[in-house]
Amino acid sequence: MADLDEDSLRQDLDGQPADPVDAPVAPPQGTGKSLTIGAVCKALAQEFPDISISKIRYLEDQKLLAPRRTAGGYRLYSATDVSRLRTILRLQRDEFLPLRVIRQELAAGRGSEPEVTQASSAPAGDARPGAALRRLTFSIQQRGSLYSLQDVVDETGAEPRLVAELEDYGIVKGELRGAERYYDETEREIVRAVTELSRYGVAGRNLRVFKTSAERESALLQQILAPGLRSRNPERRKEAVEALENLAAVASHLKHLLLVRELRRIAR
Repeated sequence: MADLDEDSLRQDLDGQPADPVDAPVAPPQGTGKSLTIGAVCKALAQEFPDISISKIRYLEDQKLLAPRRTAGGYRLYSATDVSRLRTILRLQRDEFLPLRVIRQELAAGRGSEPEVTQASSAPAGDARPGAALRRLTFSIQQRGSLYSLQDVVDETGAEPRLVAELEDYGIVKGELRGAERYYDETEREIVRAVTELSRYGVAGRNLRVFKTSAERESALLQQILAPGLRSRNPERRKEAVEALENLAAVASHLKHLLLVRELRRIAR
């Protein structure tokens, strides 16, 4: 029982018993093996590090998932349910779609995505802008691994002087440990993105507009969710952080649409 999540020990919000995290489940006839909610979390954790039981339940509350229930009220997820959940999470992560749009995509038949290797790079020889960038999962709560300056330079193809310039303008913020400076995964991918832009003559000083925009958006989202984020109740704060991630996806999608509209005007 050491692996039981705190959520599994409480009564579910809809009055049903809380789901067992790792309890063995007999497969329903004719449908193959079913998974408990805890097993689903473990199965998807490598691709989606920020997945949680409460997040899956939230998606169910939003009518995006409808797992089968046992006579005792426990959720059981079929292979189709897991595939649908993976699609939802990828649409959030890779296309920054809000849940309302994801619901429309699923209704249109986009309920299953082919398996792809996470963080796969673009095909060799693809010289289009941004082709070298990789889609990764970034968690608000976790920084991920740390990389030395040399690691960042080797993996992104950036010049050390470009990284230093980004530090000067506050675009990236390395962490000094002893005599070595380290960067987390988000900082590394910022360097990768800027390396792409630098091929078109974009310098560190030109990126302040992106930094300022991000700071303003962050402040707005913080203001919206301030009561939950400041709460001393761990569960309420956890829900606020998950809501923050969802709002960030909506904000990113909106910003992308506004940019597309402006670029259409330029391309006329």
